[in-house]
Amino acid sequence: MHGVRAVSAHAHGIVARGRFVPHPLLRSAHLQTIFPTLCRPRPPVHVERERIELDDSDFVDLGWLGDSRTRRDGPILLMVHGLGGGFESKYALGLGQRLAAYGWRSVILQLRGAGPEPNRLARCYHHGDTADFHIICRLLRRRVPDEAIYAAGWSLGANVVLKAAGETGTACLLSGVAAASVPFNIAPCAEHLRHGATRVYQSYLMHAVRANLRFKHRRVPLPPGADLDAALRAHDFFAFDDAYTAPINGFADSRDYYAQTSCGQFLRGIACPTLIVHARDDPFMVPGIIPPAEMLSPAVRLELCDHGGHVGFVSRGPHGVPDYWLGERIASFLEAQRAGSHIASP
Repeated sequence: MHGVRAVSAHAHGIVARGRFVPHPLLRSAHLQTIFPTLCRPRPPVHVERERIELDDSDFVDLGWLGDSRTRRDGPILLMVHGLGGGFESKYALGLGQRLAAYGWRSVILQLRGAGPEPNRLARCYHHGDTADFHIICRLLRRRVPDEAIYAAGWSLGANVVLKAAGETGTACLLSGVAAASVPFNIAPCAEHLRHGATRVYQSYLMHAVRANLRFKHRRVPLPPGADLDAALRAHDFFAFDDAYTAPINGFADSRDYYAQTSCGQFLRGIACPTLIVHARDDPFMVPGIIPPAEMLSPAVRLELCDHGGHVGFVSRGPHGVPDYWLGERIASFLEAQRAGSHIASP
């Protein structure tokens, strides 16, 4: 396959070494992680919102890129953002822009409670929130019965799409999946973010999460069991998820939430062709969470890069201009799958 060389036998899934080469001025994991967030220009892609009303009286929003909503042909890529992401996530906009040149239609699922408008119910999106993802997959399949549907996710969104594909197995409606910077086992990652320099990332994410929480619960009543004050005082994810995420979404506590939703345990169930791209130096993760080939189904290819940071993978383009290799790699994989794809039955 493009850009990699295999380093393990195909006994179960494949673990391969990615050939990503970082930009010479951005070799460190922290620069790889921070640079795209702060310095990458927003890809010039128009996003058209479509509101999907759900049976429980709540909603999610879809963001169709370019003319994707009005066009009647071409495969569809359903994209799922990471924590704090949404329609403005540059990694998703960039991938959609690349694929548009090949005739793809792309849409971002803005998870329940993400984005600038709070959802109506107390329930919020989380690492294991696959129910709405499945609803949108079925909706798209009804709309386009003769076109292939694929999915891509980053970080939290990667956990969602991989868990969803593993849950449905051979009944999955997707023709392929791509995922990047995956928290295969969430608890060790949450513990890792409590210590050292990585606390900066935790602080950044929790600041955004707490701000959304304050805004939302000006309108939405808090259900029994959740402690808003404790969540707003929390300085790490364990405390926040104990106070808010777990009780809001029906988990016993943070560790129960992490144990039930970590996607690593679902990888053996995936039946559709799947690419996972992960960096060994991802500052959000710990090396011990990376699954061996035996934990992967034969449909899964895990490409491990020595560098890349968290949703970074910034390479050197022409004349030294930063290029975003991850989007190229995922687009290449999806195009290869499209060439030999079958359409999953509803």
